[in-house]
Amino acid sequence: MTQELQGKKIAFLAADGFEQVELTRPWNDLKKAGATVELISIKSGEIQGMNADINKADTFAVDKTVDQVSAGDYHGLVLPGGVVNPDALRANEKAVQFTRDFFAQHKPVAAICHAPILLIEAGVLDGRTVTSFPSIKTDIQNAGATWVDQEVVCDEGLVTSRTPDDLDAFCAKAIEEFAEGKHEDQTT
Repeated sequence: MTQELQGKKIAFLAADGFEQVELTRPWNDLKKAGATVELISIKSGEIQGMNADINKADTFAVDKTVDQVSAGDYHGLVLPGGVVNPDALRANEKAVQFTRDFFAQHKPVAAICHAPILLIEAGVLDGRTVTSFPSIKTDIQNAGATWVDQEVVCDEGLVTSRTPDDLDAFCAKAIEEFAEGKHEDQTT
């Protein structure tokens, strides 16, 4: 793999209950592409990964908490899915603001599965075209976005995908967007 993300620092924001493969696969692909990656959460210590939302998987060491970082520290943001994870994040104002700040700073964001729930709370979906796990389609539409059923959608630096089955396309597009850097139309 090329080193197209050399010199780029990417934040992964997750809480207990994230879908493990939706963190580990992009994490590994971005590292192979040369990025420095950090796991950010709403608590220190370790967070619990899940398989298929109901089976405990591995735990992962948190690098920093949201109160220790700012979007200015990073070139992009990855939001893994899972049902419980984005629900916990959207209830934390610092996590919501951290996410919103990437849009305000025109930086690329990649969100998969249920992760767009956090984007709804951050108020950044109005007028955008996105995809997600189908069960939150109506929530996304109510937030002012157009929902489409595609493996990956890119709207001005916002990359979204539906499920772990879409990880090949999701990771490739996320790497492309992170390599491009800031998108002037990526805004709240």
